[in-house]
Amino acid sequence: MSFINKPLGWLIRNIAELLGGNFAAAVAIFTLIINILLIPLSIKSQKSSVQQTRIKPKLDDLKKRCGDDKQKYNEGMQRLYQEEGVSMSGGCLPMIVRLVLMFSIYGIIMSPLTYMSRVDKSHVTAVSTAINESLAEINKKDEKAYKEYKKELNWEEKNTRNELAVINIIKEHPEALEELLSEKEYKKIKPSIEEIKSKDNVDYTLFTEKLNLTESPKFSFDIFHKAQLIWILPIMSFLAQMLSSVLSMRMQKKLNPEAPSMSGMMITMPLISLFIGFGFPGGVTFYWTCSSLIGGFIQLGVQHFYGPHKMLSRERSKELSKQCDFEAGQIKKLSSSTEEK
Repeated sequence: MSFINKPLGWLIRNIAELLGGNFAAAVAIFTLIINILLIPLSIKSQKSSVQQTRIKPKLDDLKKRCGDDKQKYNEGMQRLYQEEGVSMSGGCLPMIVRLVLMFSIYGIIMSPLTYMSRVDKSHVTAVSTAINESLAEINKKDEKAYKEYKKELNWEEKNTRNELAVINIIKEHPEALEELLSEKEYKKIKPSIEEIKSKDNVDYTLFTEKLNLTESPKFSFDIFHKAQLIWILPIMSFLAQMLSSVLSMRMQKKLNPEAPSMSGMMITMPLISLFIGFGFPGGVTFYWTCSSLIGGFIQLGVQHFYGPHKMLSRERSKELSKQCDFEAGQIKKLSSSTEEK
């Protein structure tokens, strides 16, 4: 995905620089730009959905006539789609594009040093390796101390999280890094640390310095003693997705009262958002929240202007207009023939 991640990372970085280095604001603006650019695909998907609704009675009739003969039904369905000018995969392309973008943006947010700040991977690897080796040595001697260091540094042993952890350590816990490494080890990776500091001048905080988007929230049922400010992000994500789901369902019911109820999805998607919020760093959760809100409201607009009733009415109007033009032509021919006689 690097061929997609690099240009998108460059775009986010430049937006951030225009906004004083604010990463959160850059992600919000970037999400808005992407969703605006995807409006034509959303319209295409909506039109495809409406076309599917339009020919559904014909498909039902075809199914009755074909009975259990699936091959005959599939052949008839393909002919019907061709005759009606409906694409069988019309709604797939927008979903594929959004999915690719989602994975790409996830990669950018998880690896901002690589895709935004353009820090050479060797520097990130040098710091990550030094920390991993030191933690491994501590784990052999004192497992309790090892767990405390991991918690303090928000360190994950998965490579995909190393960059965010490195940023957080260098910016927020430089003293812990010096304490963790020996003088020789620290001196060895100091050029890499300085290189990261010089290139990564992005502000990863949201609202306050205590809310850092490079950190991952750690949930605990002891909410009175172990609650964290960063829990705001999963809650925001849950509420944003809930609002988007409720408004979307109401709009669908308004435009198409006969549409099947999808009340299960109304709570499923917000719960998935909550799970994502507590399972990933704050930057990913913040993007998901922005995407739910911005994408949701744009989709509402698309549904309003390209709803089933409106689009079917437009098509019916076009059909009637063509029929009227044809009949007017026939009347004109008939009148000309009568006058000649």
